[in-house]
Amino acid sequence: MGEKPGPGTGGGGAPGLRPPRLPRAAHLALLVGSLAFGIAVGLVAGLESRAQWGLIAAAVYLSATFGLSARIEGRRYAVDRLAALLVWASFAVAVLPLASLVWETVARGIPGVSWYFLTHSMNGVLSWQDGGGIYHAILGTAQQVALASVIAIPVGLLTAVYLVEYGGGSRLAKAVTFFVDVMTGIPSIVAGLFVLSLWIMMLDLGYSGFAGSLALAILMMPIVVRSTEEMLKLVPNELREASYALGVPKWRTIVKVVLPTAIGGITTGVMLALARIAGETAPILLLVFGNNMINGNPFEGAQSSLPLYVYEQWAYGTESAYDRAWAAALVLIAFIMLLNLAARGVARWKAPK
Repeated sequence: MGEKPGPGTGGGGAPGLRPPRLPRAAHLALLVGSLAFGIAVGLVAGLESRAQWGLIAAAVYLSATFGLSARIEGRRYAVDRLAALLVWASFAVAVLPLASLVWETVARGIPGVSWYFLTHSMNGVLSWQDGGGIYHAILGTAQQVALASVIAIPVGLLTAVYLVEYGGGSRLAKAVTFFVDVMTGIPSIVAGLFVLSLWIMMLDLGYSGFAGSLALAILMMPIVVRSTEEMLKLVPNELREASYALGVPKWRTIVKVVLPTAIGGITTGVMLALARIAGETAPILLLVFGNNMINGNPFEGAQSSLPLYVYEQWAYGTESAYDRAWAAALVLIAFIMLLNLAARGVARWKAPK
């Protein structure tokens, strides 16, 4: 009766019930050893690409971790650990190209960004000459994206509201859903050709920033519809039923209850659509045509834009033009980031308390 429970029998021996686990130092040792092995194989085999060294080290690390974990912890823990490592590896594979792209753009673009570069146009500057700026391109991008948003966002929101709140699986709703899905996959050049044939060739209204905005609105609309539709479907029906029970009409329920509840997701979808169109070049090249001078009227005359400016400078093929292209690409990324930050602020401000 006075005997103490031994290890692994419960009570004071509870620690003995814990399965053996790999010590933390083992992970670090495996990682360092795998890296050393990958570097050694790369040097001996004469592999010039550092990416190949990393792939060899990653394969060795995964294999060694799985084998050691299976021997010490058991096969079930080893499979779980391998799955977690594969998830992290996939995350790294997805992030590395993005980080590399951002780093390359920042490193090459920062030297060319200055107050002069942001406040002057390319009027009178030849491709091989230094100087010039992107003020005309920033103005054109801001106006074209704003006009496209004014056209696409209300239409997209109202279409999504109809599909979720009023469509009810009708034939019209199914047809609209089908055409929205088709429009999501339309190449940007097709939207540009459509507006070119209708706006410029048939109506003879000429090149302008507004013509480019029409093509951008076509590209933006299905993204707004699909994202808003999915967000509205996530709003619990209990909120709608509670509003109806209080005698609130349907339209007011949608405006005061449904849309504010989904405002965060809707804003994210709108920002995805804005990011989609802000970097488009093909429809702008067809419809806006490009202009080295400042044109503040988007409804008349050719304009420029940041994506078109980057394309033109890169096509010139001179060292000065390359520097301007990298600087303009950095400004375009910063422009999209500012839009996203502003949208996040609006979403948090308008979110239901």
